[in-house]
Amino acid sequence: MDPIELIEKGKIKRFFRSRNKLNVPKLVYHITQRAAGKEALFLENDDYMAMLALMKDNCHNHNIQMYAFCLMPNHLHFLLSPLQENLPEAMKNLFSKYAVRFNKKYERKGHLFAGPYRQATILEDSYLLAASLYIHLNPVRAGLASDPIVYRWSSARLYVKRSSRKSFVDADYILGVLEHGVGAKAKRARELYADLLERGSDITPGEVLEQPEAIEGFHRGLLNTFPSVFGGIRGGRRAIGDLGLELESITEIEKKIEELNKAERPLSPETRRAKKYLIEQLLARGFQKKEIAEKLGVSRKTVYNILRRSY
Repeated sequence: MDPIELIEKGKIKRFFRSRNKLNVPKLVYHITQRAAGKEALFLENDDYMAMLALMKDNCHNHNIQMYAFCLMPNHLHFLLSPLQENLPEAMKNLFSKYAVRFNKKYERKGHLFAGPYRQATILEDSYLLAASLYIHLNPVRAGLASDPIVYRWSSARLYVKRSSRKSFVDADYILGVLEHGVGAKAKRARELYADLLERGSDITPGEVLEQPEAIEGFHRGLLNTFPSVFGGIRGGRRAIGDLGLELESITEIEKKIEELNKAERPLSPETRRAKKYLIEQLLARGFQKKEIAEKLGVSRKTVYNILRRSY
């Protein structure tokens, strides 16, 4: 039976792809993409509007559910879930269409984006809420807005102000985490989300484009600041339904890396298997091989060799 089919049937608990991004329907992914070098992705309001139009069409054409987004001058964040096994195709279509439009408009050549998009898989409700808050607080951290809900190019306002206008963004899904996790009514969930945004802006998480573990740090900060909220939803699995997937937390991974560094037999098959498992865990979290090599204290070539071999 195909591994993806086993995952969908809940027959296995862990499955990671070391070479390709995870492409399992109905999982929630935090997608990040940035401009090449010091270029900008958006120079005028018209550029932001064009991306929003493409995002809406892309979600419709590829059957993707968008939960949250933020478009920044030189990078962007999506929190989404594909309902079919087509996430790479959908993202390629979106970014290539926008790049063609941008290059034509500004009479430029070359790559607009800095390589492939980055992806982290969300497998727990408290991380889902943390990722959404992190995304919506981007403009505040960058000094582009004092209040995230007044920033035009994100979905933050949809979470706080109910609108009669139909949107391609489903804010109710993540607000539902608050409703189910802490027993908040729909109106109270919006008020609570607004409070989390206001007080969460004081937490300094780092930049996820440079530090993939930034969401983990932000999540820890939210747990400390809002124990009654995040303690209530911690461990919830609404984010993955019945797919049965699990990821180690960054804290658990770092603890295991520390244990590996103290191993008496660093070249034993058992140690190599443990390293391969940790590498796959970090890849599924969105880390690049260079970053993983630094964490493990090995060369990138060693990381490639470990992934290539069976132990």
